[in-house]
Amino acid sequence: MPRRAVITPAMGPGFIEALPIGQFRGVGPATEAKMRRLGIQTGADLKARSVDELRAAFGSAGEYHYQVARGIDDRPVRPHRERKSIGAETTFSEDTSEYAVLAERLQPCLDKVWAVATAKAVVARTVTVKLKFSDFAQITRAHSLPIALADRATLEMVSLSLLREAFPLRRSVRLIGAALSSLQAPLNADREQQLYLSL
Repeated sequence: MPRRAVITPAMGPGFIEALPIGQFRGVGPATEAKMRRLGIQTGADLKARSVDELRAAFGSAGEYHYQVARGIDDRPVRPHRERKSIGAETTFSEDTSEYAVLAERLQPCLDKVWAVATAKAVVARTVTVKLKFSDFAQITRAHSLPIALADRATLEMVSLSLLREAFPLRRSVRLIGAALSSLQAPLNADREQQLYLSL
């Protein structure tokens, strides 16, 4: 399971340079694949490219990639921003395409997102399962419920159903994750059921 770490300003440049390109914010599967074709594997590779090169390859996003490789981000800090989702993911030491193995490796992610939702006193209506493949492509499967998830067992049932929808797999999987969204403060369970039945 991924661990959190504090990156100090002194550690920042080295951290960014060592970061795999697919882990940069704003680099999706298609951009990651294009960067790798251009020989950009890490933050250091990205930092070595000029802004003109990046603009030529990625258009208006090129300048953003140029700045982020140098730790430049002028967006305002919003420390009290409302949380929109709760997610967790894990990367495997060995890829797999077996449903039973993936279902087992999904469990710690479900434990984490449920624990965070419980600690934050929020409920969720939407469950998403994410798979990243050996070629760095990724897919997600999501399901929105008419009422908020009642318990972890329901979360697991929905998540495993979403995982099953992704089969048969054409490639092996290197990462699996789960997320909760459509978050809200919990209603009284009876009241919520009444609201749902009255629709």
